[in-house]
Amino acid sequence: MQIADKKVVTLNYTLRDDQDTVIDSSQDGSFVYLHGASNIIPGLEKALTSKSVNDELSVTVEPAEGYGERNPEMSQVVSIEMFDDAEDIEVGRQFHAASPDGQPVVVTVTAVEDGNVTVDGNHPLAGVTLFFEVKVMDIRDASEEEIAHGHVHGPDGHHH
Repeated sequence: MQIADKKVVTLNYTLRDDQDTVIDSSQDGSFVYLHGASNIIPGLEKALTSKSVNDELSVTVEPAEGYGERNPEMSQVVSIEMFDDAEDIEVGRQFHAASPDGQPVVVTVTAVEDGNVTVDGNHPLAGVTLFFEVKVMDIRDASEEEIAHGHVHGPDGHHH
């Protein structure tokens, strides 16, 4: 069986950045996704299409096919007074906020100085070229329920 839309795929992978730093890894067969449902970044999904069990591949994903380019407009400086817990604000802390169009977004504190906090709504991997080492562990047909829901369910089903 080959990887195609509506297939459930199990992978082992290691993800590194351009500094060869390991960003994430799953070597126990616990990474499972529904192919064709936008559950993984586009560049990796494209590279996996038509692969088979036991195939191993190295995949380079440029930002446009990963988490996008960095958008400087998604970074802004706000007064520390806007935070209820100002004494706990530190670089790296993340918050849920609303984008200008009202969509939920996670922002990361990138600087705290002179009573101001710089927050960045870009994905932490925006603008980063990603390097995957991947092994395909399993492929199966998705259930009708998984296809309808757009994601994989566990062995006992899924309760929404």
